[in-house]
Amino acid sequence: MAPTEHGSKLTAHGPWQVYRRLLTYLRPHRSMFALGILGAAIYSASMLGFTLFAKYFGDGTFENRDPRTIVLLPIALITLFFFRGLGDFTQTYCMGYVGRRIVKRLRSQIFERITQLPIGYYDRNSSGTLLSRLTYNTEQVGQASTDSITIAVREALTLFGSIFLLFYLNPRLALITLTMGPVIAWLVTIINRRFRRYSRRIQDSMGDVTSVAKETLEAPRVIKVYNAQTYKNEQFERVNEHNRRSHMRLVLTKGLSNPVVQMVMSFGSAFVLSIAISDAISNRMTMGDLLAFLVALVQIAQPLRSLVNVAGPIQQGIAAGESIFDLIDEPAEVDGGSLRPERVRGEIDFKDVTFSYPAGKGAALHGVSLRVARGEMVAIVGKSGSGKSTLVNLIPRFYDVDAGTVRIDGHDVREYQLNGLRDQIALVSQDVVLFNDTIRANIAFGRDVPAAAIESAAQAAHALEFIREMPVGLDTVVGDRGVLLSGGQRQRISIARALLKNAPILILDEATSALDTESERLIQGALEELMHNRTTLVIAHRLSTVEKADRIVVMDAGRIVESGTHAELMALDGQYATLYRMQFNV
Repeated sequence: MAPTEHGSKLTAHGPWQVYRRLLTYLRPHRSMFALGILGAAIYSASMLGFTLFAKYFGDGTFENRDPRTIVLLPIALITLFFFRGLGDFTQTYCMGYVGRRIVKRLRSQIFERITQLPIGYYDRNSSGTLLSRLTYNTEQVGQASTDSITIAVREALTLFGSIFLLFYLNPRLALITLTMGPVIAWLVTIINRRFRRYSRRIQDSMGDVTSVAKETLEAPRVIKVYNAQTYKNEQFERVNEHNRRSHMRLVLTKGLSNPVVQMVMSFGSAFVLSIAISDAISNRMTMGDLLAFLVALVQIAQPLRSLVNVAGPIQQGIAAGESIFDLIDEPAEVDGGSLRPERVRGEIDFKDVTFSYPAGKGAALHGVSLRVARGEMVAIVGKSGSGKSTLVNLIPRFYDVDAGTVRIDGHDVREYQLNGLRDQIALVSQDVVLFNDTIRANIAFGRDVPAAAIESAAQAAHALEFIREMPVGLDTVVGDRGVLLSGGQRQRISIARALLKNAPILILDEATSALDTESERLIQGALEELMHNRTTLVIAHRLSTVEKADRIVVMDAGRIVESGTHAELMALDGQYATLYRMQFNV
């Protein structure tokens, strides 16, 4: 793969740099693309053939009265239409083939890059914008890199061929015709600039449309229970109207471009036509030359109109390409070092850790130091925004520290190979993520494991009892985000997934806070099974779930303010004791 197509940060600054980069995607399909260009050339040649057909029709029929034209001209007409159809089919099929290959490749590259981006990128960019680039923008690039090229080549060949024939038939009139060229070139430059500007606005507005629609589709229950249909409809109407206005500016430019170019052409053509008719009347041109000249003159107008029209898709493709390459060139997560142990012991050490989120939100952690022994269960509690989740997110390197170090088994987490580091960590959170697939696939989740291992993990997570009650058991499809299952069932599948991973470090982020008491009781047993012989960090608001922890750490405003067992912290009568009394009214 060419380096310009891959992840090296190569940002194209100009439109033609972007277009040249787009053309690199044609290389693997050179043969099919060449066939498409050949088809365009055949089509163009057949169109130019009508000019010669007109010459021989005029000279053979009206000047020479040649009886052979009775047979030859109808055969020539059929032949011209045959080659025109052959060229049209060849260019349409071949370019369609290449175009879909390019769209597929671009989408694969974008999707692969999306999966490699750091978590911070998702914090800064909406998923709707990313989806728009994956779907809408790639279609525009596919059209610009194939269909538009074909039209441009075909019409350019027809245009230059017609100009050549004009010079062949009457050089003086041909020179007069070419005086329109600079004016038309100036108009096309202005049109291209406007097309590109409006295309960028359309792509941005499509991202907004996709984002609002995605939010609505993902939260139908919330919208209905709050009767927020009108609010969401108005929100969608605003972005939809902005998209319409952006499209209409492009449509206005398209609508005006052809008539303006055609009017310039008509003045020049009318002047040339009057001279040509005068030459024919004065016998300075034969009837065949006059008819051929008129056909060639008319054929200049059609390619010009097509070239102006194709400017729109090309500029849209360039604008789409800029946004796509910005994403493809976005740096992936830094992989870190080369350490890849089979299984770590699970000792975790935070030393003077400071971390800030971007966009001027201030420091989220201030000089935090915490040592967690192998197999120890440490609970992290505190008010919302105190830095609990931020702290544990540093372990799998969802974010990297600004200062200080996070170590596992004495090694800085940045010394580990990223995939190897994350192989050592299992995560169970409050926001359970299940995919629209079978229960079996959601538990295995990309791992090629025996069916018995999946069933064993489900049993240990206390999920097998409800799975067996389903019509097709482990092969039951759970629906989008697991909507067909209850909250407790989704959580137990998530725990089974973590059990199957069998990682030495476990992070439980509010794993039971969204469950009712009965579901929590069932899941607590599954969690105890999961935590056995693992280093566990538990984030919890419900303090009843952490009373048995080996140690409880209390955070406030990004700092550790208390640490000890439940009994020790209650005796200390500090923040933990205050939170405990608030929850249990004691």
